[in-house]
Amino acid sequence: MTSSVPSDVVGRRILCDTEYATVRYAGSVPPTTGLWLGVEWDNPQRGKHNGNHEGVQYFKCDHPTGGSFIRPNKANFGVDFLIAVKNRYGLNVEQDVERETENALVIGKKTVELVGFDSVIEQQSQLNKLVDISVRECAVSHAGQKEEISRTCPNIRSINLSKNLLPSWEKVTDIACQVQNLESLDLSENKIKFPSDSASITCTLSKLRVLALNRTGITWAEVLLCAPGWPALEELYLASNDITVLERPINVLQTLKLLDLSNNQLIDGSQLHLIAYLPRLEQLILSNTGISSIHFPDVGFGCKTKMFPLLQRLVVDDNKILQWSFINELDKLQCLQSLHCQNNPLMGTEKNPETVRQLIIAKIGQLKFLNKSEIFPDERKGAELDYRKMFGNDWIMAGGNQNPDKNRPNEEFLAAHPRYQLLCLNSMTIQKVKGLLYRLLKIPGSELKLSYESSKMEGKEIELENDLKPLQFYSIENGDSLLVRW
Repeated sequence: MTSSVPSDVVGRRILCDTEYATVRYAGSVPPTTGLWLGVEWDNPQRGKHNGNHEGVQYFKCDHPTGGSFIRPNKANFGVDFLIAVKNRYGLNVEQDVERETENALVIGKKTVELVGFDSVIEQQSQLNKLVDISVRECAVSHAGQKEEISRTCPNIRSINLSKNLLPSWEKVTDIACQVQNLESLDLSENKIKFPSDSASITCTLSKLRVLALNRTGITWAEVLLCAPGWPALEELYLASNDITVLERPINVLQTLKLLDLSNNQLIDGSQLHLIAYLPRLEQLILSNTGISSIHFPDVGFGCKTKMFPLLQRLVVDDNKILQWSFINELDKLQCLQSLHCQNNPLMGTEKNPETVRQLIIAKIGQLKFLNKSEIFPDERKGAELDYRKMFGNDWIMAGGNQNPDKNRPNEEFLAAHPRYQLLCLNSMTIQKVKGLLYRLLKIPGSELKLSYESSKMEGKEIELENDLKPLQFYSIENGDSLLVRW
């Protein structure tokens, strides 16, 4: 700890014993004498008031008991980045030289000098070799001397700076911009003040691929403001930031493959439309975001949406999903292969949890993993067969019929079971399909040649050559084209 008070003390982050706080006031508090620091604790249970003392409002807090006054000598204002690195990895050159000097005094002055010099060279060599650095909870508050990081640790690729004393984005970039090849940066659990205008963004982290900003207090507007400085970013973690409203990213985040918005209470599922056109997004994590519905209004059932064009993995655990319409909508996604949806009311709608799993598998045709468990072909085949049996009577009552000329299920049934018609068609053998085509075209089945083009493999035509196999055998899905030649 240090008793000296920095000139820019207000706004600084401090550590007092094991508790973190932000300095909101520095000055006198009559009738006492001397300097006091008014602090707002991260843990409001640690405080006593809201910055008001004997009728005078010295500072303000978000929580009525979030504030206290402490003496400066109780505050740890932190250390610079390189000191933290040397302490964490046992590379404190000054301490080692002093210790070796003391140990070698009996040998003579010349030997002492050589030992110390060798130690400095060795330690500098070890700092040079550091690639992945973690200084989590090391009280890092600033960069230190200008360009010292780039000279001392030129090979860093990854830095974990979580839970430190970094007060602002400016202090972060003072460190990060010295690391030319920085690819991964974790800033989680730092209460950071982010820029309010683009003029204050002066640093571009051109090679940064992974950025974690969990529990930093960042808003989505601030994300978009800072995002031009991350032109190659692929993974962005924004959990637990009270983000409620999204905006459409314009010319930013276009390289993003993973976005984690978990533990942010979004206003509603329609907010997702604003990030639906990120061209490379493959993974979206929405655990505990409060969503209960989702809708892709650009297409009807049985068609594939243009929203989230490359999304393969969706995590919606711990939400308020109750309606099967949510699952039905997910079948519109072009590339969805993995779904996590545990701890939702929907999962308890059937007596047997395995029945819920089968229904989800039947309703989302291209799904390969459900709640981390792989869906094998036999499981899918069984799930889709049971689904057809379970709702077969409902289909007939709604106007469904095995005869294509009479098959006209009502809109209500189609909305509740958008894949049902396709599953019925897929259960038909190639021979039966040829029979139906004969009735329509008056061309004998022996003269018909059937093939299909997959929407996922443009230009590749697959022949349906075995008349005894069902269409399902060939993995035909919504959006595929059936070709008929004679």
